[in-house]
Amino acid sequence: MAEMSRDLIETGLPDWQWHPARIGRQLRQAETCGVVAELDGGRAGFALMSFGRTDVQLILLAVRPTQRRAGIGRGLVEWLTASARVAGLFRVNLEVRDVNREARAFYAALGFEQTAQLPGYYCGREAAVRLSADLALA
Repeated sequence: MAEMSRDLIETGLPDWQWHPARIGRQLRQAETCGVVAELDGGRAGFALMSFGRTDVQLILLAVRPTQRRAGIGRGLVEWLTASARVAGLFRVNLEVRDVNREARAFYAALGFEQTAQLPGYYCGREAAVRLSADLALA
């Protein structure tokens, strides 16, 4: 997961934020749920979500470029949001790089809407947008 985060999510950023130790700490937290998609014996993608008192935070989502547009990312998000509904939580939030048009279009197709602009969010140098979806409407 950490290597996929570094190579597919954190590309071009000066510091590796989601290194193996941090991923491990996150996964050991009771409120974190992780899911991995495997295809042909290899890891095709993964996602991490943190469950709060009133909503959930999609922390990380990555799908290998060769596996994209095959429904893997959608499947990961749908599995996690179904888990959120079971927990009685109906709002999911996430942050994504402002320049990542492909990811923003992916989330828009899943019903996410922009709720904030976050200048300098990534390592003080790159903007993010906060996206949210109301799971009660989905």
